[in-house]
Amino acid sequence: MSITSSEVWLRGPITGIPALLQPAAHALLQAREEINQFMNDFPDALLWEKPAGVAAPGFHLRHLAGVLDRLLTYAKAETLSEAQLQYLKQEETASAITTKELLEYFNRQVDKAIAQLSATAENILTEIRGVGRQQIPSTVSGLIFHAAEHTQRHTGQLMVTVKILKAANTHN
Repeated sequence: MSITSSEVWLRGPITGIPALLQPAAHALLQAREEINQFMNDFPDALLWEKPAGVAAPGFHLRHLAGVLDRLLTYAKAETLSEAQLQYLKQEETASAITTKELLEYFNRQVDKAIAQLSATAENILTEIRGVGRQQIPSTVSGLIFHAAEHTQRHTGQLMVTVKILKAANTHN
């Protein structure tokens, strides 16, 4: 009997991902599946709505992609580019971008993250990396796992906000 789980982590190891990075890969892929499912047919007109003053869905989608990119840049011992810094400044700014475009960019960032995890040797996970302008010390594994848990945290926030917006706009 074959049982397929809806939870990514119960589907088994992801080919090409080192054993110690499997949990991070599972978390990122789970978040991607949930976000894409939850944002299916989400109206662009609601992307920048902030019910009860919480962060807008558009912010969460931009922020999810941006943080993944930034944290994994630090994990590679690189500094942020000017484009990454500009992206950071724009994360909360409402624009004419569509839900589809934001999802496509987030999906590309998850793909890049999974590719980076597959290329990360387990023997470097305890190496120290500097974070931000102050070069606050972290480890490669710390950066990778924070990228995964941060993604999960914002996924939950996004899903609650979207559910509230959908419910409020169904009754109007």
